[in-house]
Amino acid sequence: MACLPVWLFPSSAMFAGEPSLLKATTGQAEISAAPSSENAVLTQAPAVPPPIARRQPAKVVVNLEVKEVVRRLADGVEYPFWTFGGEVPGKFIRIREGDEVEFHLHNDPNNKMPHNIDLHAVTGPGGGAVSSFTAPGHSSQFSFQALNPGLFVYHCATAPVGMHVANGMYGLILVEPKEGLPPVDHEYYVMQGEFYTPGKFGDEGLRSFDLDKAIDEKPTYVVFNGAVGALNGEHPLTARVGERIRLYVGNGGPNLTSSFHLIGVIFDTVYPEGGTTPMHNVQTTVIPPGGAAVVEFTAKVPGSYTFVDHALFRAFNRGANGTLTVSGPENPVVYSGKQADTLYAGDGTPPASPVAISRVHGASGAEFTAAPANAAPPSVPASERAQFERGRQVYGQTCFICHQPDGKGVPGQIPPLARSDLLMADKAGAIRGVLQGRNGEVTVNGKHYNGTMIPFSQQLTDQQIADVITYVRNSWGNSGEGATPQEVQKIRQTMSALAGKPAPNPYE
Repeated sequence: MACLPVWLFPSSAMFAGEPSLLKATTGQAEISAAPSSENAVLTQAPAVPPPIARRQPAKVVVNLEVKEVVRRLADGVEYPFWTFGGEVPGKFIRIREGDEVEFHLHNDPNNKMPHNIDLHAVTGPGGGAVSSFTAPGHSSQFSFQALNPGLFVYHCATAPVGMHVANGMYGLILVEPKEGLPPVDHEYYVMQGEFYTPGKFGDEGLRSFDLDKAIDEKPTYVVFNGAVGALNGEHPLTARVGERIRLYVGNGGPNLTSSFHLIGVIFDTVYPEGGTTPMHNVQTTVIPPGGAAVVEFTAKVPGSYTFVDHALFRAFNRGANGTLTVSGPENPVVYSGKQADTLYAGDGTPPASPVAISRVHGASGAEFTAAPANAAPPSVPASERAQFERGRQVYGQTCFICHQPDGKGVPGQIPPLARSDLLMADKAGAIRGVLQGRNGEVTVNGKHYNGTMIPFSQQLTDQQIADVITYVRNSWGNSGEGATPQEVQKIRQTMSALAGKPAPNPYE
């Protein structure tokens, strides 16, 4: 597929002052007597346009339409986005160093606001913003030459600039070096952004922009690709063991710096801020608002990998997480999976007999195939299908880290949800457990577990708790009645009445 620039791989030619590279770094334009003409291929995230095969500059025509649309921000939450191309982030633009770009910005006649575009790849006043100010029902045209290779952010720069960006008006433009990019197996487009709405995370309905929160830099949502769960559930990034992956990662902001991290993966190559100087063996890369980075790695072990903004409350309480699913043969040399789980008495000497473990992704050498998102089972009434799907999203954002993707938990510590006699016998106890947490011993399927579950009464709404209870009570071999927001609300009110008293064990 696509590829990394030669400028991303230092060579003797670079350090010896190879002329074409010096021309690029000094910003001189490449001369072409009669460039060919073509229309740019634009793609919606997470897709990336195909690599550029030609080895000479061309005239490239870019047509980008601004659309003001109402879209999903989270389950049950809609937002009036302002977009480049109808979705957030805006469409990915891919051109070549030296290209002459004829840019057309169209403002849909149904829009209510004027807009423009500032491309960080442009050398000129406002990055094109001055020349592209466009009223609804109008089109603007300007041209520029792509002088510098790299990965650049573009965004709206119409006043108030912060509001236009906070409503979703940002995207990425890649300027390939004239030498081309070495091939990789997968390229993906991921972009972080913040949304500022009244109320709390998950408050349902059509939400508006909250200027005071934006000025105070206190977002309600921090997400990848425009919505909570946009890259989870049925829409993860995918690859197979042995394949090389390149992520083009941008940060639309408008305020927060991203600490981009893929849990369980070390980036063997990173190009900070989309520049030309590589770093190697990086755990977390910093991406400022209005910045970008290129990260590369090879998938070596199958499984489900979570990428996050490592400001962790953003990741698990504001929505800044996504999934990369890797399928293929296991590699026990690189990673064994859990090999034993023994009791520990605290004296440093574990007993000889290990406790049986339940392996989620073991190292048996067997082929691992990432399980697709399971459709609602036949036992779920039609009236609860939407709730089941919402519950899947809540589980994928909140619960799976501890209870595991297959609901099997952790032996001795975190009780299983799969085929759980306790979960199926006591729906109210399960609701109380989510609301107030749990501490101490519990017995599930005849086995003892002693761990701690934090309360989620502040993080999750009544609807979200009802949704996730409905999901887990009808997944992994479970089949039972779902929960309703009214049931959750009643138990929450009972807990409030007991405020100041010792919290009862939710399973008693």
